[in-house]
Amino acid sequence: MNYIKYLILGIIQGITEPLPISSSGHIFLFKNLFSNPNFFDGFTFEIISNFGSFLAILFIFRKDIIDLIKGFFGFIFKDKKKYKDSFMYVIKMIISTIPVGITGILLGDYLEARFNSLIILGFTFLFTSLMLFIVRNIKGNKDSKDITFKDAIIIGLFECITIIPGISRSGTVLVACLLCKLKRDDALKYTFMLYFPVSVGTMLLKVPDLMNIDNTLLMPYFLGMLASLIITFFSYQWLSNIVKNGKLWKFSIYCLCLAAFIFIYFR
Repeated sequence: MNYIKYLILGIIQGITEPLPISSSGHIFLFKNLFSNPNFFDGFTFEIISNFGSFLAILFIFRKDIIDLIKGFFGFIFKDKKKYKDSFMYVIKMIISTIPVGITGILLGDYLEARFNSLIILGFTFLFTSLMLFIVRNIKGNKDSKDITFKDAIIIGLFECITIIPGISRSGTVLVACLLCKLKRDDALKYTFMLYFPVSVGTMLLKVPDLMNIDNTLLMPYFLGMLASLIITFFSYQWLSNIVKNGKLWKFSIYCLCLAAFIFIYFR
């Protein structure tokens, strides 16, 4: 049963992590559908399954990350003119990450405890639905190099609200990027570039939870992480095609239906 349980949870994590529909919200809903709030052991498996998604997205963006690292240090030690765009891109990523980092450290535990209910989850899905509907027809004209410091701050402030359980990080940041008039491809790229510092920071903060893993769960956990890794890879490809074709409204309808289901089923 452990193998089946964590395999299913890994698949759910893999499908929902890249998509603008909140992976944490879906996991929470799934546990409550089975009337078992303690469906997995604390946050341990959540960390491990998130790591699987992290590896998949890291693989997808490996070339972009390598280019940014080379460009950042190339600007510092070699040719400032040649590597200026890469250096400034990293600086703006840092600026966008600072607000959510501060918010997470100061309010993360409080918000997780305060908003940890199915009714709140229904409203967060409604909020996500509304955001995705608002940007359904937006077509920006900015490239990655055109992101301003103002854009970086606005996107960072939007990301702060993703600390609330059930609000999609990728969906919220993607909406913010589109509202700042980035082209769809560049909005998607910036959204997932910001995924890495936030994800690494979250995993580091939760490392102590990994110290007491039950040895009997190592293989089920690994299977779930592997499922999360593989499914995340294909889920991102699907998201990429939907964003490029301007079909984000489909996720808006999905989140609206999910919110209605929560309000009706758990009333």
